[in-house]
Amino acid sequence: MKIVYPADQSSSSIRELIDGTDSDVLFIGDPRVTIEPGPLMFERMSQVSRESRAGWVYSDATGHRRIDYQIGSIRDNFDFGPVVAVSRAAARKVGLGSEAKWGGLYDLRLRISEQYPIVRISEPLYTASVLDSRTSGQKQFDYVDPRNREYQIEMERIATEHLKRIGAYLQPRFQPVPFATEEFPVKASVVVPVRNRERTVLDAVRSALGQKTDFAFNVIVVDNHSTDNTTEMLRGVHDSRLVHIIPERRDLGIGGCWNLAIHSPQCGRYTVQLDSDDLYTNDGVLARIVGELEHGPYAMVVGSYTMVDFSLNQIPPGVIDHREWTRENGRNNALRINGLGAPRAFDTSVLRRIEFPNVSYGEDYAVALRISREYEIGRIYDSVYLCRRWEGNTDSALPLETANRYDAYKDSIRSAEIKARSRGL
Repeated sequence: MKIVYPADQSSSSIRELIDGTDSDVLFIGDPRVTIEPGPLMFERMSQVSRESRAGWVYSDATGHRRIDYQIGSIRDNFDFGPVVAVSRAAARKVGLGSEAKWGGLYDLRLRISEQYPIVRISEPLYTASVLDSRTSGQKQFDYVDPRNREYQIEMERIATEHLKRIGAYLQPRFQPVPFATEEFPVKASVVVPVRNRERTVLDAVRSALGQKTDFAFNVIVVDNHSTDNTTEMLRGVHDSRLVHIIPERRDLGIGGCWNLAIHSPQCGRYTVQLDSDDLYTNDGVLARIVGELEHGPYAMVVGSYTMVDFSLNQIPPGVIDHREWTRENGRNNALRINGLGAPRAFDTSVLRRIEFPNVSYGEDYAVALRISREYEIGRIYDSVYLCRRWEGNTDSALPLETANRYDAYKDSIRSAEIKARSRGL
C-alpha cells in the first residue's frame, strides 16, 4: 500500500488516479504536505473502509483532531487532513461531473457522500507537516478574495449540482415579505449585544446615535452582565434614544441577547446590527439600510464592510463585499460558505417569527440561511461598516479545539437547513 499524489485537483488528474490502480482502497495525499504514516495507517483505514462500506475515510493526525462529517459538511474547505482513503469501487460508480480545474476531488467527495458513508477514524494514524500556519482570522476570508474568484465560481457550480442531486436546491423564487401588523415605537433599532467591551463600546454607541435620518430610531444595547466598566460607561450616556437592557438571565449567548432586543417593546420596525467593537462608516448608513429594506421590500439586507485595525487603519483583505452572492444562486451558495457578510439588517416581524439560536457563534448565519429559504435577501455592495480586527475579537486566532467546535456547529446548521429544503419546508 502507498499514498498516491495527484498532479493537481483537476477532474482529469483524479480520474487518472482512480483508473490507474487495481487497489480496492486508494490513498490520496496532498503533495504540498509531508506525511509520515503511523504503523497501522494503511491497514486501519482499509479495515474501516471495508467494514463500514464507506466511500471515503479520513482520520485524526498526531496533535490534530478533526471533526465528523455531516450532510451539511459541503464546504470545500472541510479539513480531512492531507491523506484520505477512497473506495475505488465507490469512486468508479459515482464518477465525476463536467471537467473541473480545481474541484475534481471536491466533486468526487460530494458524489460519494450521496451514496456512501464518509467516515472519520478518531485516532491519530499519521504525522503531517503544517500546510497553512495562518491564524483562523486570516484564513476565513479566502473565499471572498478577488484573486480566488474563478476558483470560487467553480466550487459554487460543483456544490450547486450536488444540491440539485439531493433535492435541496432552491429556484430563485421568493415569498413576498408579509405586511407587519404589529405596532412599533420607532422605525428602526440598532441592536448592540455587548459583554466586557470597555475599550470600544462607546465608539459603537456614538456611531449609532450619530446617524442622521428622517425617521425615529433608537439604539438597543443588551449588556450581558459585563464585569468590566462597560455597564458604567453605558449608564453615563444621556440620550433618550439609548435603551440599555441588562438581561435577567445569565445563560444568554449573542443570539439570546438579540432575541431579547427584538422582542422588547422598544424595538423598531427594522433591526440593524452593530457589533460592540465596530462602527458605521458615516452618518448616513442607517438611512441607507432602512431604505434598502423598504425598497425590496426585503426580509433581510446585508451590507459590506472594511477590515480595520484597532486604530481604524485599513488592513488586508480590505473591503469584504461578498460579490459571490447572486440573486439567482446566493441562497444555494450560502450553504457552501461560512458567512454572508455585515452589517445585517432585518424586518423585525420576520425575525420575531424565526429568532436566533442562543449561541455566540454562527447565530447570524443560522438566521440568514433560514430567512433565505423563504425570502430574498437584499445586498449593499459599498462598504458601510468598519470591522475591527484586534486581539479582543473572538475569532481572530482560534485554538484548534474551538475552531473544530465552531466548524462542527456551522455544519450542523447547514445539515438542518439542507434537510428542511429537501423536504420542501
